[in-house]
Amino acid sequence: MDTIKEVQEILNTKTTPEVAEYLIGMYVENITPKGITAGYIVDCEAYLGPEDEAAHSYGMRKTPRVRAMYEKAGTIYLYTMHTHLILNIITQKSGLPQGVMIRAIEPAAGVELMKENRGGKNGPQLSNGPGKLVAALGITKDLYGQSIFSSSLRLVPEKKRAAKEILHLPRIGIPNKGQWTQMPLRYAVAGNPYISQQKKNQITEDWGWR
Repeated sequence: MDTIKEVQEILNTKTTPEVAEYLIGMYVENITPKGITAGYIVDCEAYLGPEDEAAHSYGMRKTPRVRAMYEKAGTIYLYTMHTHLILNIITQKSGLPQGVMIRAIEPAAGVELMKENRGGKNGPQLSNGPGKLVAALGITKDLYGQSIFSSSLRLVPEKKRAAKEILHLPRIGIPNKGQWTQMPLRYAVAGNPYISQQKKNQITEDWGWR
């Protein structure tokens, strides 16, 4: 069983792809004014700025939007895409702008509140995409720049689950970025119904957990 201290050590010493794979099965919870929401990370993507052409920090780009990417490991980086807020966790020491985007979670606690946050959505549609999970968990912009270790949004390694198989896939929605389009920097629980763009015939009875 991992501890927060061990998670912090992993974020500071492992490569970003290694961190992304490690985060699969991690329990993440958000303490909101209406109650606690939580789920298991089942799908995420590594972004390797400054060399990654798909990263917001490509070429060490520095704008007010990406300020949090240059902060220490565990910093929460949020950005808006198509009106949806997207959650990222910074994975390296200060000054090296790399991170992991959380793409999907399997709901675990506060499910009724999550449904309410998503306007009544149920099943995989509740949290099988990056914007969906942020809305379901009740994550708000004020968490930008805060720490995943000390804010209302936090990791709970004691509740982490182990996947039978972790898929290594190309990231979603990364066209025309040369080698970065096809690089297997996306990690997902094989057989889980909550991963993005999952086909029904690939879902297993155990949802991919040991």
